[in-house]
Amino acid sequence: MKEMWLITIGHGLTHWYPATFYLLLPIIGKELGLNYTEIGMVISFQYIASTISNVPGGMLVDMVGRKGLLMALSLFWVGFPYLFMNFSNTYWMLLLCTSLVGIGNNLWHPTAIPTLAQRYPERKGFVLSIHGMGANVGDALAPLAAGSLLALLTWRQVVVINIIPGILMALIILILLRNLQMGPKKKKDKDPAEAASKQKEDGQNLKEYTSGLKQLFKNRSLVFISTSSAFRSMTQNALLTFLPLYLAHELGFSPLWVGAGMFLLQMGGFIAAPISGHLSDKWGRKKILSASMAMTAIILVLLAIMGKSPLFIVFIAVLGFFLYAVRPVMQAWLMETSPKKMAGTSVGILFGMQSLGQAISPMIGGMISDKFGLFSAFYFVAGTIVIANLLILLAPQQEKPAGKNPSVSA
Repeated sequence: MKEMWLITIGHGLTHWYPATFYLLLPIIGKELGLNYTEIGMVISFQYIASTISNVPGGMLVDMVGRKGLLMALSLFWVGFPYLFMNFSNTYWMLLLCTSLVGIGNNLWHPTAIPTLAQRYPERKGFVLSIHGMGANVGDALAPLAAGSLLALLTWRQVVVINIIPGILMALIILILLRNLQMGPKKKKDKDPAEAASKQKEDGQNLKEYTSGLKQLFKNRSLVFISTSSAFRSMTQNALLTFLPLYLAHELGFSPLWVGAGMFLLQMGGFIAAPISGHLSDKWGRKKILSASMAMTAIILVLLAIMGKSPLFIVFIAVLGFFLYAVRPVMQAWLMETSPKKMAGTSVGILFGMQSLGQAISPMIGGMISDKFGLFSAFYFVAGTIVIANLLILLAPQQEKPAGKNPSVSA
């Protein structure tokens, strides 16, 4: 299972960078004199770039066999724009740097998710939940690390130091996973020449790809899952943008304690991921998704009602549990409804829709916060997860729980 753990660690680092930036954003916003709408636009620009580049990224993954190279390239690209951010003295330079991050991140998921799903076909939900746990670890540890460094360094120094882990991990993935193949994992690995030949088979020519793409857009499950995921991503990104601002501006937390609050959110997700993945393999995807989204909406409303109550911090961890329980289950369901050769494009569409939601929600949340107060963003966030849940309920029903369907091959 070496590949799974290396890919999981790499996934954690793709989330490490944005998680650090969410913590830095209140400080950067204060230095540049930004209001909540402008701060929301910074995040929106990142995901607008990601929306535009996600589907082409998925196409590239399906047409290129070298999955290890693509993951290493993605990991490097996610990190290096933060080096240029160190030199940002204007709002527009900041927007450009965050846009570059959005472009780089689009190669990771269309490569990693289909690779894991096809190498471990009988345990998709569980394996993808482990992959998701890597994201939670990156999202949890990054704010703590950044908060600690900010006690000693400026935010500009922090972003420079921050690029080192990603570059090192990109090199490790490039070396150890250079012959990574799609398809079920074998007991014995093929020799390098055979592996290289298999990588070529994993790709496809333009004619084959175009034919597969036409069939893909007729897939009703893909449409419902991707659209639901867009609204669920609106929930997540608005929360990640405005929760640190609420903790810093309304509750008066220091950067270290803001990082601790974000750590609680992600640790809830870390605990939830393997549980939800395993249960969805056993009971089916739709039941787990619907229950988790319903609980997320309830807790968000409770957070808005609580305001500055001490219980606010406790409920952050509970919120993280249900919010992040959804992610691996949705990805596993998508893989079961997608043709094997088009898996990368399917994930590209999923994450393209997610990026669209992630681009819209900070702008809307910022405008609502400027007009009605920062706490009002939580009501907006609760509404988006309710819509996501309704779309899941309307999605085509699974005949059997995923792990029990012998016809599923991807």
